[in-house]
Amino acid sequence: MSHHRDPPTSQRPRTRLSQRLVQVSRQLSREVRGLEFGSPAAFVYNPLDYARAPHEAYLHRYGNRQVRVVLVGMNPGPFGMAQTGVPFGDVAMVRDWLGIAAHVGTPASQHPKRPIVGFRCTRREVSGSRLWGWAKASFGTPELFFAECFVINYCPLVFMDDSGRNITPDRLRPGERQPLFDACDGAVRQVLAALRPASVVGIGRFATDRLRQALTAEGLPIRTLIHPSPANPRAAANFAREATECLGKCGVKLPSTAPG
Repeated sequence: MSHHRDPPTSQRPRTRLSQRLVQVSRQLSREVRGLEFGSPAAFVYNPLDYARAPHEAYLHRYGNRQVRVVLVGMNPGPFGMAQTGVPFGDVAMVRDWLGIAAHVGTPASQHPKRPIVGFRCTRREVSGSRLWGWAKASFGTPELFFAECFVINYCPLVFMDDSGRNITPDRLRPGERQPLFDACDGAVRQVLAALRPASVVGIGRFATDRLRQALTAEGLPIRTLIHPSPANPRAAANFAREATECLGKCGVKLPSTAPG
């Protein structure tokens, strides 16, 4: 039997830093809510809106201190953050390791093949299983991981075509991409200004490219980590090793108490 830790909202730790992250998240949600998208994006989900409760629980619980490294993904996966509101949010990892479970609503318009059922989703998010699974194996506890690192997504929106297939943000029309990227660039800069990392890591090529565009004036070292997606043939065998090596280059040492 699994046991998740989900204290009432009033008992979740709140700091000035985590409140700042919540403010940035809500502002970004408002900005992207007003954007319009055409083909190939037939359906657009905003988990910062309908999954606000678990998303903000994540920010309050783990975004309450400055860190050495911020890892930045692309955008929510259909069985991850789209369901749980947590970046790379595979349900089992979010509930059982991160200890977060909260009410999730639904988008105004849903594709019948991609319903939002929140923490009742039984599909695994492979990217999230790999990322958080590596963190668990390497650090042992979420507290040890988040003492050094924090994880966000660059873009908060999920895009699908008429068939329900995932559409990555780079495939949007140029005129629709730029207002979205402007909003996301601003949010990333605000998050990094709050967390003050020594390095930032793009998970995958898209995230790295956007970080280089958004952070031209910040002077932060930007590194790249392979994406843990099942579509990436290198990830199945090499993600954990490359993630450990990447963090090592950022000055993060794995705790001696970590399993294995």
